[in-house]
Amino acid sequence: MFESEFSKFLTASLDLMSTVFIFMVGLGVLAVIVLFIIDVSQSKQAIRRNYPVIGHFRYLFETLGKFFRQYFFAMDREELPFNRSQRNWAYRAAKNINNNAAFGSTRDLRPTGTVMFVNCPFPTLEVDAAPACAVTLGPRCRSPYTTNKLFHISGMSFGALSRPAVRALSMGAAKSGCWMNTGEGGISPYHLEGGADLVFQIGTAKYGVRNKDGHLDDEKLKAVATHEQVKMFEIKLSQGAKPGKGGILPALKVTDEIAQIRGIPPQQASISPNRHPDINSVNELLDMISHIREVTGKPVGFKSVIGAYGWLDNLCESIKQRGVESAPDFITVDSADGGTGAAPVALMDDVGLPIKESLPRVIDVLIKHGLREYVKVICSGKLITPTDVAWALCMGADFITSARGFMFSLGCIQAMHCHKDTCPTGITTHNPRLQKGLNPRHKAVRVMNYQQNMEHEVGIIAHSCGVSEPRQLKRFHARIMTDSGLSIGLDELHPEPG
Repeated sequence: MFESEFSKFLTASLDLMSTVFIFMVGLGVLAVIVLFIIDVSQSKQAIRRNYPVIGHFRYLFETLGKFFRQYFFAMDREELPFNRSQRNWAYRAAKNINNNAAFGSTRDLRPTGTVMFVNCPFPTLEVDAAPACAVTLGPRCRSPYTTNKLFHISGMSFGALSRPAVRALSMGAAKSGCWMNTGEGGISPYHLEGGADLVFQIGTAKYGVRNKDGHLDDEKLKAVATHEQVKMFEIKLSQGAKPGKGGILPALKVTDEIAQIRGIPPQQASISPNRHPDINSVNELLDMISHIREVTGKPVGFKSVIGAYGWLDNLCESIKQRGVESAPDFITVDSADGGTGAAPVALMDDVGLPIKESLPRVIDVLIKHGLREYVKVICSGKLITPTDVAWALCMGADFITSARGFMFSLGCIQAMHCHKDTCPTGITTHNPRLQKGLNPRHKAVRVMNYQQNMEHEVGIIAHSCGVSEPRQLKRFHARIMTDSGLSIGLDELHPEPG
C-alpha cells in the first residue's frame, strides 16, 4: 500500500515538473519571438536589426569582457589603470601577509621609463636605520602641523565614498598616524569619529564652508578650524581625474545627509565649478591662502594638476615681491595619472602632465626661486607601491598621498563602478545592501597595515641605497631606463637648478 501511494506521488510530481518545464519552454519561445519582433522593428542598432536575438550577445560579451580580461586573460603587469601585480601588493600589504617572492622578479626592466634604485655596496645596517624625520608644515602659523609619516590618504569625499568607507579610513588613519584628506565634500561626523588627523579640502564649490550664494563663509571656516583634528586646509584648484573641470557627484549619490553636509539640495547632481570664481590669478590665489590662514590659524596650501607650468614662475615671483610669509605652506602636485573621481573620458585620458614630469618641474621651480625650504611638496597621482613612493622621495617630495591605494586596502576590486552607486565592495555606494559587506572596524586594520607596510618597504629601499631614512633619498639614488636600452640617473635627466 505504501509503495502504491509513493508511486502515485512520484507520478504526480513528474507530471507537475513536466508541465512546469513545458510552460517555461513555451515562455522562453514566446520571449524569443517578442524579442525577434522588437529587434527587426527597431532602427537604432544595426547589429540587432541584422542579427535579431543573437545580436544581444555582442553587448553582453562587451560588458563581461573587462571582467574576463581582469581574471583570466591579462598578464600580471598588463592591466590599466592598475595591474594585478600592483593590486596584489596592496592587498597583501593591507592583510599584513608576507610580500616575499621567489625565483626572480616578473617585472620587465627593459621598457622605457622603468625606474631602478641604485643599491649601495655598504647598505645601512638595521641598527643604524632611523624612522622618517619629522617635517613641520606652516611653521609661521598659529597652529603648525608636524608629522614624521610619509604616506597619507588623499582627498576622497563623503559622497564619492560611502559612510562605512569613510569610517574605516578615518579609524585606520588614526591607528597608523597618517592624515586623511576629506575631499571636497566637507567634513562629516564619520571623518571625525575615527580620530584621524584631517586635511580639510576646499573645492571650487566650497562645500561645507559656503554661504547660500556659494561664496566662502568665514564663520563656517572658523567652525571647521575649531575641530582639533583638522590640521590643515587645502584649496583644490584641480584634480587628476579631470583637470579643468570641477567635482561631479551624480544625483543618485546626493542623499539627504550628504546634501546637508555640503549645503546643497538633495537628489540633484552636485556639479562644482571648473575653478574657484574668486581665484583667477596667482595674486588672487595668494590672497585666498593668506585669508584662510589668518581666519583659521592653520597651514594652508593648494592642490593642482600641472599642465601649463609658466604660471609657477609667476607665482614664485609674486611670493618674493610680497615676502616669503605669503607663500603657501604646501603644494599638492596631482597629475594626469589620477582618477578616483567620475570624469569625462577626454579629460581623464588626455589632459594634464603625468606625475613623473610634473613633480620634478614643481620642485625645480621652487629651488630656482629660493623657496623650496618654505613650501612643502605633497605628491599625489597613482602612487600605490613602495617603488612609486621611493621614486617621489628621490625627486624631492616631502609627502606622498594616495586615494586608490587606500581603496584597495578597503577591498576595492577595480570594478570601475564608482560613479554608478553599484560598487560591489560597498566602498563607493550608498546602497545599504552593498554597504553591508564593508565592516569599518575590520577594514580599519587593513588601512593601518597598508600604510605601515608601505613605509616599512620604502625604508627597505632607502637602506639598500645606503641612507638611514627615506627622506634622505636623492635623485642620484635612482635611474630610469631610456629607449636606448641603457639607464640614466634621475639627477642627469632632471638636474636640479644650480
